[in-house]
Amino acid sequence: MTAEGRQAPPHLTARQEARRRRILQASARLAGRGGFDAVQMREVAEAAEVALGTLYRYFPSKVHLLVATMQDQLDGLHSTLRRRPPAGDTAAERVAETLMRAFRSLQREPQLADAMVRALIFADRGVSAEVEAVSRQTTAIILDAMGQERPTPEQLAAVRVIEHTWHSALITWLSGRASIAQVRTDIETACRLIA
Repeated sequence: MTAEGRQAPPHLTARQEARRRRILQASARLAGRGGFDAVQMREVAEAAEVALGTLYRYFPSKVHLLVATMQDQLDGLHSTLRRRPPAGDTAAERVAETLMRAFRSLQREPQLADAMVRALIFADRGVSAEVEAVSRQTTAIILDAMGQERPTPEQLAAVRVIEHTWHSALITWLSGRASIAQVRTDIETACRLIA
């Protein structure tokens, strides 16, 4: 486990994991200040105090790095949600509250949100493992909010639709085509699929 309580990848030593954490934190800081374009590999390496070659060994491209940054942000959110679970009488209410909490977190750093979402959009098959990790983490967050450890195939299908709706809502909000009220309505509508 790392200091934040998250499981370190099994192939990394404690020192390598600390280096990886510095890289992800530097990426998030730079993206938070200037969005996707502000994340330049050389600047990330300098901010994380690692050699540029070392950075490329961990993350072969900016898209890999920003998708991993999104996974890291979701890991942090998941830890927070476990400490302070969402309120709601039904699974649909708890999932909607969870996703709106995630959305509010991203609202506080719209440049970072934009950079991470752009990376997901730009990701090709070479980044599929990282994108899949983000999807698994999002699914785990939703299932925890539902209170489901062993979801049925129908529940997993509903979770996929909810996840797609959440990602789409982020994109439309970031592009200025949806208000926060519209995002909430879309998320709440999708969450009704759980029932």
